[in-house]
Parts: sequence; C-alpha cells; structure tokens
Amino acid sequence: MLHLTWNQKNSQQHDEPPFSNLPNLRQLVLKVYDTYYMEILPDLLRGLKSLEYFRSEKFFTKSLHPDTFKYTPQLKGLQIIHSELSALTPELFWPIPNLQVLDLSYNRIRSLDFLARANLPALTWIKLSNNMLSVINVTAFQSLPALTYLDLTGNPLTCECSNSGFSQWLQSNNQTQVVNGHQFTCAFPVSQQGNKFLDFDISSCWMDASFVCFISSAGLIVFTLLTSFIYHFLRWHLAYTYYLFLAFLYDKKRSKDTPHQYDAFVSYNIHDEEWVYREMLPVLEGEQGWKLCLHHRDFEPGKPIVENITEAIYGSWKTICVISRHYLQSEWCSKEIQMASFRLFDEQKDVLILLFLEDIPAYQLSPYYQLRSLVKRCTYLSWPQASQHAGVFWQNVRQALEGVERPDERTHLLAGHPGFNQ
Repeated sequence: MLHLTWNQKNSQQHDEPPFSNLPNLRQLVLKVYDTYYMEILPDLLRGLKSLEYFRSEKFFTKSLHPDTFKYTPQLKGLQIIHSELSALTPELFWPIPNLQVLDLSYNRIRSLDFLARANLPALTWIKLSNNMLSVINVTAFQSLPALTYLDLTGNPLTCECSNSGFSQWLQSNNQTQVVNGHQFTCAFPVSQQGNKFLDFDISSCWMDASFVCFISSAGLIVFTLLTSFIYHFLRWHLAYTYYLFLAFLYDKKRSKDTPHQYDAFVSYNIHDEEWVYREMLPVLEGEQGWKLCLHHRDFEPGKPIVENITEAIYGSWKTICVISRHYLQSEWCSKEIQMASFRLFDEQKDVLILLFLEDIPAYQLSPYYQLRSLVKRCTYLSWPQASQHAGVFWQNVRQALEGVERPDERTHLLAGHPGFNQ
C-alpha cells in the first residue's frame, strides 16, 4: 500500500508517470492538502497493472479523463471524494469491469446516467452521499445486477413526478439496501420542503398507457374521417362562409352613402385578357362610356388581393364575369365570383352579369354547382352565339348594366345558350 501526500513538489511534471515502476502495487491513496490547481495527466496511473484499490481526496478537480483508469484493469475499489466532480462519462469505467466498490461522495454530481452504460456487472456497493442529485434515474440501478448497497443521503431530492420512478423503485426494491431511504426529505419544490420523500403521492403521475394510446388512436381516426367528410362535402360551403364573412365586414365598414366608383368590375382570367382589350373595352368604355374596373389596371398596389377584390366588387354597381374554361380553373377567379355571388344574395339585387366566351357543356360545369345555380337566376350572355350579331350582344350587355330587364328578352337570352339545356 502506498499513501502519498500531494504538494507542489509532487505536481512537477516528469518524463515518466510517477508510478510506472510499481507494477505490483495493490492499493494507492492520493490526498491533496493544497488548494491550487494542478494538471492531472491521463497516464498518471500507468504501470499500476495490479492496482485493486484506489482512493483520492481533493485530487481530481471537476473532471476525469476517460483514459484515467486505462492502466488499472484489476481495480475493484474506487473512491474519489471531495473533488467537486460534476459529471462523469461511462467510458471512464469501461477499462475496469471488475469494480465492486464505488465511492463518489462529497462531489457535485447531478446525474447518474453514466452508470447506465458503465458496464459494471460486479459493482455491489455505491456511495453517492452529499452530491447535487435531485432527480434519480432508476435505469442506472437496473443496469447494475449485483448492487446490494446504496447511499444517497444528503442529496437535494425533488418531490415531483420526475422522481416517481425512483420513489416506486425505493419501495418495491428487495435486492438493494438503500441507506436511510425512508428518511429522505424533499428539497424541491418549496411547498414540499421538509416533507418525507416517500410521503409524496405519485398516483397522480401515472396514467394507463394503453388508455392513452386508445384515446389518441380514436381521436386521430375521428379527425381523419371528419376532415375527409368536410373536404368532400362541405369545402365549398366553408369557402362561401369565409368570403361572406369578409364581405359582411367590408359592408359594415363601408358607408351606405358612399357612391359607387365604377359601373362594373370585370372578373376575367389572364388568358382572356386579349379578348377583354380587343372586344370589350373599345365598346363598353369607348362607345358606351361605362367606367370599368380591371384588376391589373385599377387594383391598389401593396394591398392584400382579397381586400382589393372586395373593394372592387362593392365599389362597382355590377360585376361582369368573363367565363371560359381557363376562368373555371383559376383560383382567384373562383374567389371573385364567390364574392360577387355573396353580394347578390346579400343585397337581393341583379348585380351579377355572366358572360360566356365559350360553349361549355353542362357536364363540364357539374363540379361548379354554384355557377350552375347562378346561371338559373342571373343575366348571362353567350359570345359564340353572338359572333354574327355583335351589335345585339353589346346592346344586351348595355341593358344588363343599366338594369333593364324585360321578360321576353331574358327568355331569349336563356334559350340562346345550349350548353345549359336540361
């Protein structure tokens, strides 16, 4: 046995480790009385291949190199106390699988996770008193099959659900003797300070895992079915409700006495812009003198698109929807006709004019049931059938913009669009 008192003279570095010539030494005690910092090299114990017991006091400061015990494979007893160790790694213990006694008392260790992977099947005795352990992970003890003695006195245990596993293990464990386990007191939270650790009721911390899985699975299934149902059957209704709400808010903010800025807002797809400029604008603005609102020309830059659409529809006497196959496939055009139809339903006035650029068969309109319902109640015109009578077509548009509606003319217009014959 070698008992060595460490001072500044001992701390001077040498070419060889200090114990390299002691291969038969079985016990080593290192104790430091000074308070200065010293650098401990990882090969400090090189040469001590027969060492079975090692004790140090105030020797290691704050941490140990993973290779510290690489040269002591026969180590059975390890005591490192008063060293302010805060964290240890499992790799530190891999070279000493025969360790039976471990004393790490009077340090600042906060977690025992290193024991879970330390691979110490022969460890029977552990002392971890007066450390900073507040939450004990019982996995560390379950990985030590030979553990029969455990000292955790003087640790600031917390009496919360995070320690429920340790509390249960403490009461049900029959193999390991836990020193004064029934006398442990709570340090946290403040409301539990001074109470016995085992008096903390952990029943509220446990919940049947199978019940949780059942509730989660059932909730997920119901949510999936409900989402599918809403998407398939109610998605348009929800969209209509949303835009109707926006229109309602805009109508509340808009003064009833405010005059309309435009005669009509023209809703069209970009693919039909050439027709709008070549055929519509020269007649409606040039010849008839109507003031039209076009999104690319009259929308306010920087304002949200939905707000621009709402103001354009409610700021115009009427809305002209230039409908084509491209129009039906456009998301923004769909929003515009939805908003215009909401105004139609809200004000109960003939404010919507449907102008078809193409003959669209009824089966192609079936996914757009809102448009089909509008066709039955609103003025609509067909450009393909008016190609030989453009003057009559634009005169009908003028009558629609003026609000003139004669029963015989409306019947003529409805019959003039074979795509909607029932």
